[in-house]
Amino acid sequence: MEDTQDSKSASASALGKLGGSKGGRARADRLTPAERSIAAREAAEARWGRSVADATHEGVLIIGNHRLECAVLDDADKTRVLNQSTMLTALGRAPTMGRRELTEGRPPFLSAANLRPFITRELMELYEPIRYRHATTAGRSTGYRAEILPLVCEVYLDARNEGALLRNQEGTAKAAEILIRGLARVGIIALVDEATGYQEVRARRELERILEAYVQEQFRPWVSTFPDEFFREIYRLHDWEFRPGTSRRTPHVGKLIKHYIYGQLPQGVLAELERVNPKNARGHRPRKHHQHLTETTGNQHLDKQINSVITIMKISRNRQEFEDFFERAFPPAEPKLPLVIDVYEATKDRFPSTLKDSSGT
Repeated sequence: MEDTQDSKSASASALGKLGGSKGGRARADRLTPAERSIAAREAAEARWGRSVADATHEGVLIIGNHRLECAVLDDADKTRVLNQSTMLTALGRAPTMGRRELTEGRPPFLSAANLRPFITRELMELYEPIRYRHATTAGRSTGYRAEILPLVCEVYLDARNEGALLRNQEGTAKAAEILIRGLARVGIIALVDEATGYQEVRARRELERILEAYVQEQFRPWVSTFPDEFFREIYRLHDWEFRPGTSRRTPHVGKLIKHYIYGQLPQGVLAELERVNPKNARGHRPRKHHQHLTETTGNQHLDKQINSVITIMKISRNRQEFEDFFERAFPPAEPKLPLVIDVYEATKDRFPSTLKDSSGT
């Protein structure tokens, strides 16, 4: 009752700002579509809250021929979300639908009245929109919990089976079928990999392919790779005296290069470089790590990383600001779980092709 009253109060307040709180429904009906949209948006913000979560990781989930932008948020649950616009596109709906006012609190892809009988209570508990801030930009987007995707697909498929679909929803039902099949296909492969123990072999082979592309046992002749500009900016941020033209650096610089440069190459590359270029009895490495990087892949990635770090250092006024910018541009790596597994785990009682990751999650 309190939630309902709060929602009504928020709506009345939003309409009041537009001159519609005292005139009741008559005045509300006289609002333009744009004004009604503003009122609905403000009411939704009052209901869901204005807080915006930060994304720590972002990527693209490929299911069939569809690409869905996804993110992991920095909340306590590490919520996985799917971007609303890409969800609409994958479902064959126009991305601009996301700008429409909510219908009874339902998201735009479930707003049609004929779909309401097929919306389960489980789905209702998940379709609250989530506003989040992108990891590497200041942009914001709206998304939904990843678990919602197969449930939304089921709504359209169930409605089609019951002959309740509208003509303009048939394309969405076909898209939903493709998404469901794509999820199931990934699911059965992951199940077989887990049952046979092949997922460990697969991960090892993936690492071997990365190391083969980046690192070589033979080393190339030394060439200057880190420009003076790189060291000048490091010294500036640490308030150290910089002497142009000298190759003598404070030992701490090597640790910074390891973290900011080599540590940002694909996981496993730095460890392999340290293996093929080990320290001698005096604690020094006989060569520079970049001498063991492949020309086509390893050194190209290294150059790109150096240039990126130089840019971040240039726009930073001090060391702390640089650290903040760097962490936003290159967030700490965390174990990556296939997002599809998380989606299916939430619906394991509804799908026979349930799968889990190697940890049992």
